[in-house]
Amino acid sequence: MPTLTLRGVTVDFPFTPYPCQTDYMNKVIECLQNKVNGVLESPTGTGKTLCLLCASLGWRAYFKDSISARKIAERMGGAELFPDRPMSSWGTTATDGETPAYYTDMPKIIYASRTHSQLTQVISELKNTSYRPKICVLGSREQLCINQEVLKQESNHVKVHMCRAKVSSRSCVFYNNVDEKGTDKDIVNSILDVEDLVKMGKKQRVCPYYLSRSLKQHADIIFMPYNYLLDPKSRRAHNIELKGAVVIFDEAHNVEKMCEESTSFDLTPYDLTSAIDAVDKLLREQASDIGKGEPSEDFGVDSSSSGLNLDITTIAKVKQILMDLEIAINSFEIPSSNQGITKPGSFIYELFQKAHVNYDTKTAVVDAMEQITGYLAGRPGIFLNTSGLQKVADIIQLVFAVEPAEGGMQSHKGNTMQQFKVHIHPDTSNFKKKQSTDLWASSSTKKQGNVLSYWCFSPGFSMQDLLRQEVRCIILTSGTLSPLSSFTCEMQIPFPVCLENPHVIQKDQIFVSVIDKGPDGVQLSTAFNRRFLPENMASLGNTIVNLSRVVPDGLLVFFPSYPVLDKTLEYWRSSGHADRIESMKPMFVEPKGKGTFTEVIDGFYDKINDSKSNGGSFFAVCRGKVSEGLDFADTYGRGVIITGLPYPPRMDPKVVLKMQYLDEMCRKKSSTVKYLSGQEWYRQQASRAVNQAIGRVIRHRDDYGAIFLCDYRFKNTDVRQQLPSWVRPYVRTHENFGTVVRDAAQFFRVAQKLRPVPENKVKGTRCENQTAKDQGSPGCSRSAPSSWESSSSLKAKVFDSHVPSLKRRKLDERSERDGTARLCVQYEMEMSSSKTRHMSLLDALDKSDPNRDEDDTHVGEEKASRLSTLSLQHDKRMDDESKGGKRKIRVVQDRKPVDCSAACKGKAFMLELKKSLSQESFTQIMYALQVYKATDNLNDLVAKAADLLIQDPNTHILLRGIYQFVRPHHKMQFDEKCRLLTGKGCGYKPEHSLSREERRLLVEETAKVETSEVSTSNQQLESSKQLNQGGSHLGTHNMCGMDAGVKAQKPQQSCKESQLSASLLSDIKKAVGAEKTNQLFVALQMYKKTDDYEKMVSTVVGLLTERDEDIILLKRLTMFIPAHHREQFSEMLRALTGSVSETCQDSDEISSPPITVSQLHAGKSQSKISSFFS
Repeated sequence: MPTLTLRGVTVDFPFTPYPCQTDYMNKVIECLQNKVNGVLESPTGTGKTLCLLCASLGWRAYFKDSISARKIAERMGGAELFPDRPMSSWGTTATDGETPAYYTDMPKIIYASRTHSQLTQVISELKNTSYRPKICVLGSREQLCINQEVLKQESNHVKVHMCRAKVSSRSCVFYNNVDEKGTDKDIVNSILDVEDLVKMGKKQRVCPYYLSRSLKQHADIIFMPYNYLLDPKSRRAHNIELKGAVVIFDEAHNVEKMCEESTSFDLTPYDLTSAIDAVDKLLREQASDIGKGEPSEDFGVDSSSSGLNLDITTIAKVKQILMDLEIAINSFEIPSSNQGITKPGSFIYELFQKAHVNYDTKTAVVDAMEQITGYLAGRPGIFLNTSGLQKVADIIQLVFAVEPAEGGMQSHKGNTMQQFKVHIHPDTSNFKKKQSTDLWASSSTKKQGNVLSYWCFSPGFSMQDLLRQEVRCIILTSGTLSPLSSFTCEMQIPFPVCLENPHVIQKDQIFVSVIDKGPDGVQLSTAFNRRFLPENMASLGNTIVNLSRVVPDGLLVFFPSYPVLDKTLEYWRSSGHADRIESMKPMFVEPKGKGTFTEVIDGFYDKINDSKSNGGSFFAVCRGKVSEGLDFADTYGRGVIITGLPYPPRMDPKVVLKMQYLDEMCRKKSSTVKYLSGQEWYRQQASRAVNQAIGRVIRHRDDYGAIFLCDYRFKNTDVRQQLPSWVRPYVRTHENFGTVVRDAAQFFRVAQKLRPVPENKVKGTRCENQTAKDQGSPGCSRSAPSSWESSSSLKAKVFDSHVPSLKRRKLDERSERDGTARLCVQYEMEMSSSKTRHMSLLDALDKSDPNRDEDDTHVGEEKASRLSTLSLQHDKRMDDESKGGKRKIRVVQDRKPVDCSAACKGKAFMLELKKSLSQESFTQIMYALQVYKATDNLNDLVAKAADLLIQDPNTHILLRGIYQFVRPHHKMQFDEKCRLLTGKGCGYKPEHSLSREERRLLVEETAKVETSEVSTSNQQLESSKQLNQGGSHLGTHNMCGMDAGVKAQKPQQSCKESQLSASLLSDIKKAVGAEKTNQLFVALQMYKKTDDYEKMVSTVVGLLTERDEDIILLKRLTMFIPAHHREQFSEMLRALTGSVSETCQDSDEISSPPITVSQLHAGKSQSKISSFFS
C-alpha cells in the first residue's frame, strides 16, 4: 500500500489518493494535532470514510510512537538508540509538553454514525486498510441480545429490565461466559461488526451485548450510533468516557436534528395514564397482600431478585406524583384556536414543582420509578404496560440532567433555558393504540387531555455538553453539509478547520436539469397552493412518464412528504398516469412502516437485476429511509427526480417556535455567536433534504446519472446556491420540455459509451457508504464480502438510452442466447422491403401454415409485456457498436423472414405469460391456442383462457393480450367477451375484422380517392406557400438532372407521399388536437424558412412525447425532414425510443433507386399539408 506523509504523520493508504483525498486527510490530521474542531464535506464517492479511518488511525499510531520516543529518551539520557533512525522520527519527543507519559493516556477514537447499517459499512472499509486496531461496536440489547426469553418480549424497556434481572441473578448462561471470553485473543483482535458479534456470540455461547461493553475498555476505536453520544442518559447507560477522546460524527447532516431531539420530549395523556394505571395496579395488589396478613418483608422480597425494595408508602407517593403532574398539565385552558400555550423553557421546573419533583427529590423519584418498572416488567403472568412509567422517569432525568451552576437556579434559568420552550397543546391522538395494549387500559385513558412538549431549539446545547466532557476534538463530516457557514452557526461551537471538497467525477458523468414546466406547458410546483391541483399532478405525471423513457434502469422519484406522495399516486391511478409509468418502469413505493420496507426495496433491486425488465422506479419522500441510508450505485439509480422543495410544515408549532427562537437570537446580535434567521433556517431545511436525495445517484468515481429538479422554484438563484458545490456548475435550465428529453437522451448515450460497464453487484448491498468498485481505484474501495453474500452475483445492467437489452453483458462480450433477438431485429429492419407473404402470430408459434396473415399493428391493442421489439433493436445495436460498425446478420434458415412487429410481439407476450403462470397453466393456454388454430372455435379458446386468467385481476391483461392471436372475423366477439369478463375491452376497431384481401382492396380505393383530392388541391395551391419551396436545402434545382427512370416513377411516388402526409396530419390532429397541431405546423413553417433544426425539434418533441402512443407520430415526421438533417433526426429518435425510425426506412423505399426529399416534386409531395391547415 502507498505510504503518505501528511503534516509529519505517516499514513498507509490502499492506493494513490486523489488530491481531494489528500486535502481531506490533511484537514483531519490538523484537527487531531491542534485539538480543534472541524467540519468537513466531501461528496459520496470520494472515499471519505476510507480517508477518515486512515488519517485518524495513522495519527494515533504516530501518537503512540511519540510516547515510545519519550520513554526511550528518558532512559537513554539523550543518546540515540538507533543511530540510523533518530528518535525524532518516531514522533513527538519529550519537548512536546502535551505528549502523555503513559500508554493508558492514548486518545480513544469514538466513531459515530446515524445507523448500525452505516457503521457496518465503515467497519467493512476498515478491513480493507493495513490498520488492525482493537475495535468495539456498541449496540442495544434489541440488536445484540441472543437470550430467546428476553428477545420474545414486545417492549424494548421490558427487555432491558428482564436482562438486568437475569444478569443480577446470574441466570443468563450467555452473560456468565463474558468474563472468560472477554480476554480471548481471537475475539479481542478481530474486527467484528454487529452482525459478526451476534454470530460469534451464538457460536461461542457468550452475550454479544456485554461482550461489546467488555471490549470497549481496551478498544482503540469505538463505533456507535451517534444518539449514544448525544443523549446523556445513553452515555451513562453505556459508561462512555469522553475525556481526551477524539469524537467523529460521520453522516453528520443529521446531527442537528439528533442534538435537538435528544434533549426534547412529548409527554402525552396516554403516557401518564398508563403510568398511573401500572403503579395503581401494583399498589392495589400490595395493599391486598398486607390486608391478608402476609409479612410486609415478603412484599419486596429482595432487590437483587425482584428489583423492588420499596414500602407501600413510597409506591403511593409515586402514584400521587404522577397524578399531580397530570392535573398540572391538564389545568391549562387551551385557546379555541387549538394552537396551544407556549411558555419559556424555565417553566418546566415550575410545572414539576407542582408534582413535588425538583433537584432535591429527583434522584429518589427516578429510583423508585425504575424499581417499580423493573419489578413489573420481570413479573410473570398478565402483561402490564410500563412504558409510560419508564418514559416519565427518563423525562425527569432529562429535565434535571444539568445541575445549576454556582450562580444558582436563576442564572441557570436565564442562560441555559433560553434554548428551550414549553408547549402545552390538546391531544388529538385519541389513544389509538394496537389491541394488545388495550387489554390493561383503564377507562381513564379515554379522557381528553393535554400534551406537554419540551423542545430544544439549539443543537449547540448538546454539542457544548460534549465539549464540557473535555474531548480532544470533534470532527463532523458528511457528503451534504452545504452551506457550511449556516451549519456551523447551528452547532454553536467553534470550527476552526473547514473543508468543502469537490467531486472526483467528470462533466460527462452528471446531468442536472431544472424543469419548470411539464410537456403540456403547465408550471410544475409543490407549493401549498398548487400541489394538489389536477393539472399540476397530471403534468408531473406526464413529465415522469417521458423521463422514464430516457433514463435507463433505476429511476428514483422523491416527493416532499408522504401526504403529497399519497395524494399524487391516488390521482395517477385514477387518471391512468400510474399505468403508463408502470408499463415503462414498474413502480415501487416507500412504505411508512418498517415491516414491509425490506421486501419493497428487495423487489426493486430484483427488478433492476432482471435482464428482461426495463428497470424500475422507486417513489419515496425526502428525509425518508430511501433518501438517507440506501445505496443506489450504478444501475440501481441512473436518475433522480426531485418533485419539489420539502419545506417543513409552516404552521407546525415546533417549526413556528424554532423560527421565533432564531429571530430572537438574531435580534440580540451577539458578537461571539452568529445565528441564522428563522427564514434562512426554514429554507435550508428544504435544501438539505434535497441535497441528501440528490446524493443517491453518483456513488463512486465511475458512476453516472441524471438529476431532474421538477419545480419552477429551482430556477431561483438563491435556491440553486443551496445545492452542493459539486452539483452547482452542472445545473442547466431548458426553454421547453422537448430539449430536456433530447439532452438527457444524448447524455446517457454518451455516458454509456465512455463509462465502463459496472461490475457485478451483489443483491442486498445497500449501506449508505457502500461506494466500492475496485480496491485499486482511487475514490472507492471494495468492501470485504459478508458471509451472507452470494458467490455468484448478478450482472449489472447496461443501457444505451431507453430500453435494456435482453441479455446484459459487457461491450466486448458475445451472447450465445440472443440469436432469436438478432433474427427479429433483422426481420424488422427489412420488413418494409420484403416482398414475401407475412406470417400470422399463430404461425409464429409453431412455424407452420404460412398462408395466413394478421394485421401486424392493431390500434388499441394492449402490450402484454414490457419487452418490445425496441429491446431487440437495442440488443443488435450494442453488438454492432462492439464490433466497430453495423453489420447485417445473415439468416441461415430454410424459411421466409417473419414479420417481427407481430411475431416478436407475440413472442414477448408468451414470455410474459410463461413468467406469470405456472407451467401447467401455461401449457393449457398453449394447447388451447393450437386447438383454436386447427378448429377455429373461439368459444373453446375463451372458455379455457378465462378459466385460467380471470381469477386474479393481475392476469386480466393476459387474457386481453390473447386478442392479438384471434383471427379477424372473431376480433369483435373476443373484445365483447373480454369486456364482459374483465370490465375492459381489447381496443377493437371495425378495421380489425377485415381480412388481408379486404384490407388490400380498401387501401387501393383510398389511394384512388386521395389521388383525386391531391390533384384538386395542387391546382388550388400556390407554389410559394408550399413547405419545401422556401429553404435552399429544399430547392428543386436537381430536378433537371434526374434520369428517365426516376421521372417515370415520380407520379406514383408523389401520390404515395401525399397519402402518407394526409394520413400523418390527420392522425396528429386526432392525437393532440387542432391547437397543438397548428403549433406543430407553425414550427415546420419556421423550420422551412430558417433551417433552425434545434428549435423545430424542441417544439415537435414537446408536443409528441406527452403520451406514449404519440411517439409513433414523431417517428413518422421523418418524411418531412430534409436529407442534411435526417440522420440527426434519426439519432434523436433512437435516443428517445431505442429503435430506428421505421418511417425513415419507409421513406427511403418510396422509390427505387432511393432519392432525397429535395428531389421530389414540391407541389405533389406536400400538397396535403397546406390543404389540411387551410
